Amino acid sequence: MRRKVDVPEIEEEIEWVSKSEMKRDSLALRKLGETLVKLEPHELAKVPLDEDLAEAVELAHRLRGKHEGLRRHMSYLGKLLRLRDVTDIQKALAGFEHKTTVANVKFHKLELWRDRLIKEGDKGVNAIMSEYRQLDRQKLRQLARNGRKEMAAGLPPAAFRELFQYLKANIKEEE
Repeated sequence: MRRKVDVPEIEEEIEWVSKSEMKRDSLALRKLGETLVKLEPHELAKVPLDEDLAEAVELAHRLRGKHEGLRRHMSYLGKLLRLRDVTDIQKALAGFEHKTTVANVKFHKLELWRDRLIKEGDKGVNAIMSEYRQLDRQKLRQLARNGRKEMAAGLPPAAFRELFQYLKANIKEEE
């Protein structure tokens, strides 16, 4: 007589993943590795990397001129990232992107103010002075007037740049 052995049923569901989805995930992690390699050293120091990943990124920096070697190494870096939980790394990179976006928005706003000052003259000066009281009205009027003269004469935009630099130095946004 044979004994019937109770085999415990596995209650976990095995999620089926297509080969295409695995390739997409792999490619995304490889791009994450490329992003890590493109970071500046001071930014890279803020990203939580373990020792193996840090060494791999450092080696990728040394392989920059060697095309095929760098390509293979980027694949290896993607493999290392597949073996790890990358949520902390992605959060750190998202923080860098947010700071860049905020800086771009501020830069664009300053450009708009500069263009408005040159285009509108005293109206623009009054508008910016109502929002930013710390600015020097006389300096703004002088820079805007010089910028208009340069544009009319077709000269290089020295006062245009100087006005932008003045705004950039004196307008501090709350972050």
